[in-house]
Amino acid sequence: MERALILANPHSRSAGVGVDAAVAELHKAGIDVLRPAWREGESFSATIDRCGDRVDFVVIAGGDGSLNAAAPALIESGLPLGILPGGTANDLARTLGLPLDMVGAAKVIAAGRIRAIDVGEVNGKPFFNVASLGMSARLADRLTRETKRRWGRLAYALTATEVLIEARRFGAVIRPDDGEEVAVRSLQIAVGNGRHYGGGMIVEETAEIDDGRLDLYSLEFRDIWKLPFMALAFRKGRHGLADDVRTMNGTRFEIRTRRPMPVNADGEIVTRTPAVFRVLPGAIRVFVP
Repeated sequence: MERALILANPHSRSAGVGVDAAVAELHKAGIDVLRPAWREGESFSATIDRCGDRVDFVVIAGGDGSLNAAAPALIESGLPLGILPGGTANDLARTLGLPLDMVGAAKVIAAGRIRAIDVGEVNGKPFFNVASLGMSARLADRLTRETKRRWGRLAYALTATEVLIEARRFGAVIRPDDGEEVAVRSLQIAVGNGRHYGGGMIVEETAEIDDGRLDLYSLEFRDIWKLPFMALAFRKGRHGLADDVRTMNGTRFEIRTRRPMPVNADGEIVTRTPAVFRVLPGAIRVFVP
């Protein structure tokens, strides 16, 4: 009998909702479950390190931030990952084509199909979806845990409007893996590993989470009012067709700014510039439909 380590984010809006039903679905498939008691202050990676030798795979119930918190131990241990979507955006689940209800996602885990996916890394911090600086980092900095828990998607919309009104371009130097530096004035620079981010936007039209590359874009609008009119292009990953959007792809990027700027990865501020982004091909195995 296989055994799964189940970890649930106690601060998630969906904490406790659907997890018991998902566990029942795993039991029905003959999978034993280990659900360790929550230890205040212990990260998901620390719990995996503590319990990983007693299980065959790990299941995370939560959103993209919870998955990001587990990534270091998943990379180190090699344990496969099952996802029970329980966050606000669930962008990794969207990228993988997972059902967004926990019981449906548990059935995917029980079926046992596994896919190796890439992981991005910025200054040694892993990310699944996207890492960025500029507007999205300010958004992540202002979105409190309580705000997301209480208001969900509305919290993103309200805070994003505030950030957009205050947005100003910043100077940066981007150095891709071919070594040809380019100086930019940008509202936001984003480096995507996966496909979906920001609640369903697409980082680049052809992006996949196992393509072995990172996709970068830089928003270089002089007129901030143009940005809202590009909403559909961002949903389709076609924003790179605009004259004021610079795009690149590669396996490594270095970004420098005159003053250190915060870098957001999967919705959390994890480091500051100067920042080195790279891809770790096939670093984690995940249960998929």
